[in-house]
Formats: sequence, structure tokens, C-alpha cells
Amino acid sequence: MQLPSLGNHLLVAVTGLAPLAGALGQQQIISFTSSEGAFQVAGGPISQPQILISSNDYWGVIRAAGDLAKDFGRVTGTNFTLSNGEAGAKPAAYEYRPIIRNYTHVSGTINITEFINDTQSFHGPEYTDPSAENTVIIAGTLGHSKVIDDLVTAGKLNTSDIEGNWESFATKIVEDPIPGCSKALVIAGSDSRGTIFGIYDISEQIGVSPWYWWADVPIKQSREIYALPDGKIQGPPSVKYRGFFINDEQPGLSGWIQWNYPDTPYGVGYNADFYSNVFELLLRLRANYLWPALWGSMFEVDDPANQPLADAWEIVLGSSHTEPMMRAQNEFGTFYTSKGLGPWAYNLNNKTIDEYFVYGAQRAKPYARNSLWTMGMRGTGDTAIEGLGVEFIVSMLETLVQNQRAILEDVLDVKAEEVPQLWCLYKEVMSYILQGLTIPEDITLLWADDNWGNVRRVPIGNETTRTGGAGVYYHFDYVGDTRNYKWVNTIQLEKTAEQMQLAYAHGADRIWIVNIGDIKPLEIPLTHFLDMAYDVNRWGVDDVGNWTLAWATREFGSEHAPAITEIMTRFGMFAARRKFELVEPYVYSVINYNEGDAILGQWQGLVDDAQAIYDHLDEAHQPAFFEMILHPILGGQIIHQVHIGAEKNMVYANQHRNSANDLISQVLSTFNADGNLTVRWDSLLDGKWKHMLDQTHFGYDGYWQQPMRNVLPAMAYVQSAVSSIAGNVGIAVEGLNASIPGDDKYHANSGNTLVLPPLDPYGPVTRWFDVFSRGTLNCDWSAETDLPWVKLSQYKGTVGPDNGTDSRVFISVDWANAPQIVNDTVANVNFSTGCGREGFSKFYGAPIVQLPINLRKVPSNFTQGFVESDKHVAIEGPNYQRIYKPDSASDSEVTYHTLKNYGRTLGGVTLWPQTAPPQTPESAPALEYDLYLFTNISKANITLYLSPTQNYLSDKTPLEFAVSLFPAGAEQAEPQVVQFVGQSIGPDMPPGWGRAVADSIWGLAPNHNTTTTWNVAQEGAYTLRIWGLAPSVIVQKIILDLGGVRPSYLGPPENFLIGRDEIGVYNQTSFTDATRGIGKY
Repeated sequence: MQLPSLGNHLLVAVTGLAPLAGALGQQQIISFTSSEGAFQVAGGPISQPQILISSNDYWGVIRAAGDLAKDFGRVTGTNFTLSNGEAGAKPAAYEYRPIIRNYTHVSGTINITEFINDTQSFHGPEYTDPSAENTVIIAGTLGHSKVIDDLVTAGKLNTSDIEGNWESFATKIVEDPIPGCSKALVIAGSDSRGTIFGIYDISEQIGVSPWYWWADVPIKQSREIYALPDGKIQGPPSVKYRGFFINDEQPGLSGWIQWNYPDTPYGVGYNADFYSNVFELLLRLRANYLWPALWGSMFEVDDPANQPLADAWEIVLGSSHTEPMMRAQNEFGTFYTSKGLGPWAYNLNNKTIDEYFVYGAQRAKPYARNSLWTMGMRGTGDTAIEGLGVEFIVSMLETLVQNQRAILEDVLDVKAEEVPQLWCLYKEVMSYILQGLTIPEDITLLWADDNWGNVRRVPIGNETTRTGGAGVYYHFDYVGDTRNYKWVNTIQLEKTAEQMQLAYAHGADRIWIVNIGDIKPLEIPLTHFLDMAYDVNRWGVDDVGNWTLAWATREFGSEHAPAITEIMTRFGMFAARRKFELVEPYVYSVINYNEGDAILGQWQGLVDDAQAIYDHLDEAHQPAFFEMILHPILGGQIIHQVHIGAEKNMVYANQHRNSANDLISQVLSTFNADGNLTVRWDSLLDGKWKHMLDQTHFGYDGYWQQPMRNVLPAMAYVQSAVSSIAGNVGIAVEGLNASIPGDDKYHANSGNTLVLPPLDPYGPVTRWFDVFSRGTLNCDWSAETDLPWVKLSQYKGTVGPDNGTDSRVFISVDWANAPQIVNDTVANVNFSTGCGREGFSKFYGAPIVQLPINLRKVPSNFTQGFVESDKHVAIEGPNYQRIYKPDSASDSEVTYHTLKNYGRTLGGVTLWPQTAPPQTPESAPALEYDLYLFTNISKANITLYLSPTQNYLSDKTPLEFAVSLFPAGAEQAEPQVVQFVGQSIGPDMPPGWGRAVADSIWGLAPNHNTTTTWNVAQEGAYTLRIWGLAPSVIVQKIILDLGGVRPSYLGPPENFLIGRDEIGVYNQTSFTDATRGIGKY
């Protein structure tokens, strides 16, 4: 199926739907009902309203005005006409001379860039003869639009608030703007993109989403449209250059393009027709900057119209961190190395490489006004320069950049300081700064994240006053260590907000560029990222829920927006716990804290809620909802069902359960559902997006690179024809892999007793054990306890091949009838079967399950705080009792801030404001938690689960936290100060980084330095103080291990909190019991 450019694509319009008012987060200027002073622009007495522009305006502005004319048609059913004020005018033309040679070495001499002699052109929208009485909108750019300049000169339009500003616009109703027109809505831009953004602001407010084509958001129809009387001034944007990088685009985007656009001479069809779609999306999202696709393509070469088209559309063209001087990475291999012109190594081939740079500058010269030059150089194929030593590399790079700047001055005939440039300090390049790398003052320092959404550096010291400023290269998609993540959206918007706001607060406001992979699966985080870049103060760290609500309202209407917001918030947390590609059978525990089942329960609830909304949406909205929301939710559920099911299979197989085989069938069915989900995607809208989601996502098997085909994880099959030698009935308990009767590696030989985790009044309300079949016979079973106040949810049942299910029995304590004394005791559960010797083999002793019971109470004077249970205390970071401020607090403004719906389970707490300098325990506030502990132990470990932040203030100022634990009311114990993020050496990340980003926290891996050890000498009330000694040291969870913590991914459920929880009501059997508020905003 050949897909044309957006301008020719037929669009679905929704009738009978209330239009949405206001662009996302922008001042409303459009209404659909009349009000005092409002001006009717559509649906009034004028049958075919007209938009007026000037012939001397930028071609890109005229083209955007043509879009607005069509957008009114999409909304109202009648296109507006477009006029430049001249009768019989032909469409505006952007003329250019395309290159005819894409190599630079001919017959042994360097070839200057060659263009064809005859000019070619892009043509703008069709004009209609001017009609002043029909004119309702006038648009133009200050200094480039005669009609706008005339209005300013006549005193009818005041543009003083936007003059000289970057990408700003004014929208205002003007009386008698031109002879014969009594009133018009005027859009005046400070520059070309200011006008374009003003134009698309109207498009968005009348009901055309920026994602109307890329995500099939239907257009809302309305016959009557009014401009409000107040007018507006908008801009300049918070960040100067805002855009995205199309990267890692195989197999998804490239596969889709291969089916929809003709191949270029050098690869699949990354041509001008495709990029016109991209450019329009950028501008409708109020962005301005692009790094074109990198893999297997060459932007300027694949289609000679690509580079001039970007300039015509007023897109600022750049090139990625590994593509200096406006040349695609693949050009050197295609036109140089393959022709014997030497390697991509400046120390060996600098003359040829300098000539390569000259060609890039010559080719881009006609479009320099909209160019942002990437400087510097990395090794071949986006790798580090190796084998030369850091000192030599630093010196070489300084010389290289000097030569690049000299080339720009020579070719462009301007001073280098006047040319916008950046140097992307990606991976090892960042470390060169500490090795003395000197970068010219006017070059923007583009700091990179760690490829996993954690900013590695912000401007510090004299970097904050550089004329070139600073920016951030961020990732929503990545190929590389610790593993690729590029299938679907797994971005938590709350994390993006915290990290990008941190960067902005420290001065990174010149460039924000994000690796967006294939574009298509990442519509939501991309929109959020660019909206923040456009108006960073409007969308702060606490505004994610509001942004999501506004986005959902724009795309799906106000009726469903609150529910969609909650769903998206929950999905963001569930998906960000671990990238889908990194979910494997070992990750979530299926025996401890009911973790695996709780995860599956959350996903099932999310699927149910999302499906319910999908079912209630009108048919026109369903494709967009499926693409952006329902599909990734269904996919995420399948990922977790497969891997947790596979883990259960292995546990059950080790316990010799018949049901291990049932799990294989269930997992296989779910795995096939994943394939069917892709088939459903490919068939959507007659195959419009077929191949866009070809990306594999099962079968990584410990390796970082994508598998060539989706493959199930390993599972084990139990022989079903012969029973276990230990009998037809088996028993397993919560917290153990072992089973009885019989032998296994998880308990003592011939042992017949399994011990459950304990119960006490402040812990989980139940524990469980399973009775299951491991043979060929159906067997009745019965169980009884030896304490009358210990209750079972089920005392008898049947298991066997014909029964088909295991029996999960919950055991609890009737605390009201339990002895009201302080005591530790054990309840025994004894079993029998109706199968005689075939039930429990006589080779082994009769099976017994033991339940330790701690009969205890906290003293009445302990009225607030967390209570130890099961020899641990687990606390969600935001649930502190108070903020402690020492008398010597150095800055009374420094405090803590809770990030809601953030992280893996509930939220996070961070030092605030984000510009606060590093602190010490002596002068900084601390989070204070009240505890009551029963266990005395000389080595109690306190582990913090901290967000995987990097040393963003440089390794010279590493991130630290501090902890103090001491008896309540006693003198504070000396805080233990911990540096938990190590140094980055060369291209390497800090030690333990791979596990930190995979787990989405520092603190889970054994080598993570987030644990301090304390002596708990006696039972009693304790005070725990935790200091985050710099912003972005984000405390998600705290675990005090008194000897009882068992392995899990998310840690134990939060402990009982006196003053909040009620005995017997707070379930505490899984982490979800403490996090039921997730998604509220």
C-alpha cells in the first residue's frame, strides 16, 4: 500500500461529537459557541471564508496556512480558501538546486558539491482570488509579510510583546484590517516558526490533533467556530531547539517504509514524501528540530529533495551525536571507505575526513539558516575512539573541532561564533571534559542521559554561563547494554518530568532532543516531552496527571479522559518497573510476598479497565485508543503472563506437580496471543501500520541484542503416566520452593515438615499452602490444625488428573480468641488422604506444615509509626512521619518533595528544590520514620531503593545519602554517609549501573551500595532518619532487614502503620495492598 503525503490523505471525521476546546496547555482562543465580543470565523453568513497571507512571506508559513484552510474543511466540511491578495496568483514556489553527486572524490581530485543547473521547486497550496469581504483570518510574519507590517504601521496591531523574540506569536481580532473587511482574526509571528505555531494553534483548538494521521486520532466536527475577543501572546518557548531523533528504526519503521514508499538508490524509501509527514508532525507538536533516521539511510543522499524540503518547511535540520558536519553516518562507508579512501580515523586519515566535512558544509550552505551543526567525532559505527589513549584523543578532538569551525567559516562565509553548533557529550565523550577537553564557548554542550532516561550531567560552574548554553540528548528507545528496549512504549512520564526539569533547572535550555525510535509506538511520551520543552513551567513535576488529563481530553473527549488518565498513570508505573524486553522468569517471585500473582492481578485489572473504555468509545476513536493505549497494555500483560507463568512452571516442576504441564499449555496459549496481537495490529485500518511493530520482544536469553524471532522461555514437563514415588499428593508452602513428602534440594533429606513465614497481629492476615496432585489418581485430602484459633480457608478437597486444579489453602489467626499474652508459638497442620498409601508414600513421614505465631503488642504510648513483622520493616518512601530540620539548617528553603505515581510501587521523595546544592547531615533536613522493633540483632541492614540517578553534578561531586537509626528520644546516632553512585571511567557507566537501570533502582543487586548496618540492642521504639544529600537522590522504598527478608523484586509489602492501619483490615499479603492509590492525580 503506497501512502501519500499527509496533504493528500483522506481523514476520518467524527460527527455528533462535542468539539474539544483549547490546545493542550495553551490559552484558549477558539470557542464553539457565541459569546460577547467573539468573532465568528466559520458557520456564519460567509459561505467560504478566506485566509489571507502575503506573497513575500516564508514558503513554510504559506504552506502551513494552506494546512489551516484544509483543517477548517476537515472540521466544518467546507475548506477555507487561501489568498495572497493577488488575482490569478500561482502557488508559492520554493526553489532549490538538488545535488547530483553524493560522493566527493572524482578522478583523484576532491569534488566540490555539485548541483544540477536547472532549479527545481516545491509548490505551495493553491490560491484563490482575493475576497476582502470573505476574509476571516490573516496570518504572517513580522518583517516578511506586507499585510502584517501594514497593520503594525497603521497602529491596528501591537506586536511589541513579540518583536525580536524566538518563535513567538500574537493572535488578535482586528477591526477593519484591510479595505472591505470589517473584522478578522490576525496571527502575527515574530519569525517564520512563530507564525507557523500560531497557525497550528488554531488548527489544534478547532479539533485537529497533531496525531490525526500518525495515530489516527479522529477530527471533531463543528459547524460554528468563534474566535474569542481577548487575544493571546504566546512564546518564546522554554527550550530553543526541541525535537526528536529517528533511530533504531529497524525492523519497525524501516519495515513499514519498505512497504509504503519506493526504495531510494541506496536503501528503503526514506524520501521527501515520508519526511513531509515527519515535518508536519514536528510543527504541529510545536517542535522545530530533527535528527533524521540513521540506520541504513542517508538523509541528504537518499532523496536530494530531503534537505531542501526541511528548510522549506522551516525545520531546523541537524545530525545525530555520531554524524558530524551535516553528513549521514553511512556516507563515509558508502562513498569513501568502499572506494579505498581510508578509514574513519582522524589520526590516520585527517585530510580525507576534513574534505568530507567540507562537502557536508557546501551541501548544507543553501539551507544554513535552518541548520544546527553537530561537531566532534566518535569512532566507527557510533562507538568510542579506541587505542589512542585519552590524552591523545582529547588533543586530537580539539584540533578536529578547530578544523571543523574553520571549514564552516570558509564555506558559509561567516564567523564560527555566528553558526549554531553543538557537541554531544555522549558516553565516553563526557569523560573527556574531566580530562581537560576544551570546547569553544559558543558551542552548545549537549549532555546525554545514560540511554535509560537518567541524566548523566547538567551544566556546573562556568558551564552555566557559556554563550552556547547547554542541552540534553534523552532516550525513549535504545539499542545496547544492558538490553535493547524498542518494542512499545514503556516510559513513565513522571520520571521524564523529574529528570528533564532537573536538567532545565540547572540551565540545560538550549536543546532538548529525544531518541524516539520508530516514532509510532511512542506518541504519548514524545508529546509530553515536547510540551515540557515548549512550556517547562506549565508542565512541572507535579503536573503530569494534569497533562495526561489534558492530552486524553484532546484525543478522546472529556467523558473518558479521567479514566484514561488513571489507566495511563498505572500503565506508566507497571511498564517502567522493568522494560518488557528485560522481563524474564526469574524476575518476580512466585513464592514470596505473593509478588508474581499480584503483578498479574494488576495487569489484569488494567486490561479490564482499558478494554471497558475501548468498548465504550465510538468506532472512529477505537483505532487511536488501540494504537496508543490498549495495545501496549495488552502486550505488557502478555509479557508478564508468559514469564511469570514460565517461572511458576519451573517451581511446580521442581515440586513434581501435574499442574506444571497445565502451565506449559497456558503459557503457550498466551504466547500465541502475542502473535495474534501483532496480526491484529497489522490488520488495523486496512493494514495502514503493517510491519511497524515487527520488533521481537521474547527470547533475549541474557543477551543485549534483539533475537531474530520471538522464542518462549524454557519450561519443564512432568511425566504424567507415572506417579511420584513420594505419593500422588504433595504439599508446598508460601516462601519455599520445597515440597513434601519426599526429597528435594530445598529441604533436608527425608524431611517431612515445611515451615511457613510467621503470622502476628501486625503482619499479613494470611499465609498459604498448596495441596496438589503429582500422580495418576484422584485423591481426597483433609487438613486440621492443632490450635482452635488457627483457621484454614479449606479443610478438605480433592486433587488429581480429573480434578484439574491444585488447592490453595489460606491459614489465618483469630486474634480475638487467641491467647492475650506475649508469646511465640507454633501451629501444626496435619494432613491425611483418602488414597491410603497411594496418597502419601510410607517411605516418608507424614507431612506437617508449621506456622510460627508471634503473639505480641506494641505499647499503648506508641501511637504512630511502622511495626516490625516477620523480622523486617518495609516502608514506601513517601510515607514518612515528618521532616526533621536540625537547628543548624543552612537553608530554610531546602526541604523534601514527594513525587506521586512515580517509581516502581507508589512514589518517591527527593530533596527540593532541584537547584539545591549538595548537603550534609549536619545542615540538611531529613526524612523521619517512627518504628517499633521487637527483634534485637547486632547487624540490622537498612537498604534504600533509590532511583537509578547518575552523578549529574559530575563525579567530582558524587551523589550521597545518609542514614541514622537510634532509640526514640535518644541522641541521634552518627549518620552513616554513603556514596552510592560510583565513577564513570571512559565509555563505562558507574559500577552496578547495568542492574540499576534494569531493576529501575539502585539497591536490589548485591553490589549496590545502598545498605547500612546497625545494632538493634533491644525491643522498643526507634527513629529512622534518612537524608538525600542532593536533589534527585529519590527514595522509593526502605527495607529494614532484621533477619527475615526473603528474595523478591519489589521487596516486602509495606508494614503495618500505627495510626493508619487496622488489625485484620490491612491485608499486607502483597505490595499492592499499600499502593491502591496508584493512578490518582
